[in-house]
Amino acid sequence: MTRLITQIGSLSFKNPVFCGAGEQTMTRDAIRAALASGAGAVVAKSTNESQAAKHQLDKTDYVLLDSTWNRLPWDFSPPPDASLFGRSGLVQRGFAEWLDDLAKLDLEARQQDAYVIPSLILSDLEQCADFARRIEQAGLRVLELNIGAPHGEEAAKGAIVLERGAARIEAIVSRIRRATTLPLWIKLTGQSEDVVGLAQAARRGGADSVVMMGRFMGFLPDLETGRPLLGTSAAIGGGWALPLTARWLMMTRRAMGDDYPLIATNGARSGLDVARFLLSGACATEMTSAVFTGGYEVLSRAVRELDEYVVKRGLSVEQLLGSAADQVQTYQQQPDRPEWWKGFAPECPGSPA
Repeated sequence: MTRLITQIGSLSFKNPVFCGAGEQTMTRDAIRAALASGAGAVVAKSTNESQAAKHQLDKTDYVLLDSTWNRLPWDFSPPPDASLFGRSGLVQRGFAEWLDDLAKLDLEARQQDAYVIPSLILSDLEQCADFARRIEQAGLRVLELNIGAPHGEEAAKGAIVLERGAARIEAIVSRIRRATTLPLWIKLTGQSEDVVGLAQAARRGGADSVVMMGRFMGFLPDLETGRPLLGTSAAIGGGWALPLTARWLMMTRRAMGDDYPLIATNGARSGLDVARFLLSGACATEMTSAVFTGGYEVLSRAVRELDEYVVKRGLSVEQLLGSAADQVQTYQQQPDRPEWWKGFAPECPGSPA
């Protein structure tokens, strides 16, 4: 379906529905299942050299929550408003084995007009640069570097990082850029007052695209026990995050121009959500929590829903890209409507008619 083709820098993808890195891309079979769904790309579960980050996988826990913060059953059919609250960890295999698997899986992906994309999470910068070099030598075609992992400040010291400083981000990306000529995507945190500034820093360092934005850290008491839910703070994501991500996409597109490719993550639960991110300026959307909690059918259904939307609009993905973002007005540009607010506010007892 040529109408769904999207371009990210020099690379062309058959559709903008990607499976993001997570527990649902931890194993060979999981990646194959994600590819079979028809996704344009699958980002493998991240790795680095830290044993502490690998050990963290043994301390993971997850809970699904409804819109009033009550537990939901883990039955792979969550409602659209469900949120995922949890701790995560990294792949426990050695780097060489992980890389060999991904190189073979990407060869399979080529036969499906798709991509398998390795993801590194920063720990030691020089080791990360060496891993980036080896990924290119293995024949992979894209590299994603996650420097916005939400658990960075909760994990053991040195296991993973959460970068919020523009100068630091520029330096990190510059170092990895010198290590590889692969298309380099940088995944950024949303836990910043200036995500646009972080994206600009990544571009100055040589990033070919940025992925925005990582989940947020949260804390939730359990009303039944009076204790912290899961015993800790944890990362949280859900459909409620979509407008937050979309706004940063719009603002980044406005600041950096419509020729710099942006990738969305955090908030998409359907093909129509992918369309919302597309209209906000995202060339593609990485669906992660939705697939982890809903299964790989989430991806195939999203491709179908997006295609139906594109057909209904009579336009291609390329033509729709950023079209809502490019029409955003300021508050000052809105027409005056005196007393308009009264149609929305509740009537106060005793107020004059």
